[in-house]
Amino acid sequence: MSFTLWFTGLSGAGKSSISSRVYEEIVKCNLAVELLDGDIIRNNFAQDLTFSKEHRDINVKRVGFVSKLLNKHGVISIVAMISPYAEVREQNRQLIEDYIEVFVDCHLDVLKKRDPKGLYRKAEKGIIKNFTGISDPYELPVKPERVVHTDHESLEESVAIVMDYLKKNTYI
Repeated sequence: MSFTLWFTGLSGAGKSSISSRVYEEIVKCNLAVELLDGDIIRNNFAQDLTFSKEHRDINVKRVGFVSKLLNKHGVISIVAMISPYAEVREQNRQLIEDYIEVFVDCHLDVLKKRDPKGLYRKAEKGIIKNFTGISDPYELPVKPERVVHTDHESLEESVAIVMDYLKKNTYI
């Protein structure tokens, strides 16, 4: 059974870390799976896009379409992207037959303290424009299938929450 597991949340919340570990767990099950990380996608397939709302929407739609194609061919798609706008996430939910949304929640104060790349500091100083959570909005998911709270859960706990959902709902 193929499906798309879509991780959404603010920059630095843990989408890439959790999705990478979930990917590894699914590989161990001998299932066809692909990981589409937002940073890698942007660097390789979306250099033509800015961080405007219109271009962010285009990027999320592109990845949604690729996920649908992967699913069509029996490949599980794991996506880790900020995906800040609810309307486009909902469009992907309608496009993709088995769409599972995971909201990677982390309090903004914790993200600002973590800030390994210094992005939040730069955004607050106005050096980075259109930064989600600071100068651009992030619309909270309304009905994600799962929420993980990385400000008070370990990586292992967050991965277990996602894997338990997949097992209980017979995705794996």
